[in-house]
Amino acid sequence: MRRVSLTGLALVAPALAVVAALFLYPLSYSLVAAFTRDGAFSLAHFDKAFELYSTDIAFTLMIVLVSTAVIAALSTAIAGTLTLSETPWLIAALKALYRWPLFIPFIVAAQCMRTFLAKNGLMNNTFVSLGLIEPLQATSFLDWRGIVVTFAWKQTPFVALLLAGAMASLDRATIEAARNLGAGRLRILIEIVLPQVGRTLMVALVLSFVTMLSVLSVPMMVAGSQPTMVTVDMAFRINAYGDYATANALGVISYAMTAIAAWIYLRHNLEEKRG
Repeated sequence: MRRVSLTGLALVAPALAVVAALFLYPLSYSLVAAFTRDGAFSLAHFDKAFELYSTDIAFTLMIVLVSTAVIAALSTAIAGTLTLSETPWLIAALKALYRWPLFIPFIVAAQCMRTFLAKNGLMNNTFVSLGLIEPLQATSFLDWRGIVVTFAWKQTPFVALLLAGAMASLDRATIEAARNLGAGRLRILIEIVLPQVGRTLMVALVLSFVTMLSVLSVPMMVAGSQPTMVTVDMAFRINAYGDYATANALGVISYAMTAIAAWIYLRHNLEEKRG
């Protein structure tokens, strides 16, 4: 047993070393740096962070919450169509298209959106060529709307893939019974399917929430004006001033946002188990 334990420890040691070096040590260092000043406990860095960037903190939370809501709606629509639709060509088209953004990095997605959502970008030029708008009516979406569109386009396939898999594993008897009783596809999706896959949807949304909070390239490239997201402020404090302490304080605030999302998920999960 001792030999087996040592063998197992040796197998997992490289992975543990990577986690300790690339996650635990930076996390511990940032926490210590954020809460200390001149070797003593202090909240001065947080005071500075809120004084300079309180608007950006609220903007970040707003952007991520709106993006999460859009992702939830789009992924539910896609997964529901794949599960409940009876139109073969529509299902085939969705299967062929919706997964593409999964393989595109955020920085590439941001660059694509810069040319797609600009005032003279592909979207507006298409609308003008179709006669839907006049050239003078074209407006740029390279602001908070562009960030939301980029996040939704990038993360919806991830959530939809998990959600469609969960829906495909459901017992079809309840769905067929609802159809026999005259329920429409939308009612079946909302009242029968979604309650059974709610846990999967929440897990996927929490993961997307955390991912979007950590992205730097999208807010920097798509909407470089003020207000901006916390990740851009952290990069600015380090690159412009070498102010790691304030950047670490902003990072701790981001940790708090993700912790709240994780707490909501865990509380919901515990309530389901108790029920």
